[in-house]
Amino acid sequence: MACADCKFRAKYDENPKSLLGRFWRFHINFCPGWRSYLKSLSEEERAKIVEKYHLR
Repeated sequence: MACADCKFRAKYDENPKSLLGRFWRFHINFCPGWRSYLKSLSEEERAKIVEKYHLR
């Protein structure tokens, strides 16, 4: 899935305060692809992502 290898996500991981990083973080709040990506993960992987990115 593209979300796993997203360049914007990598920018966020490198520097969350960068312009692209902040855009990515804003974007995942409404992106249907991101929601599908999270649903495709196992419970354990999803929990790690939720914790790492402080998701609801």
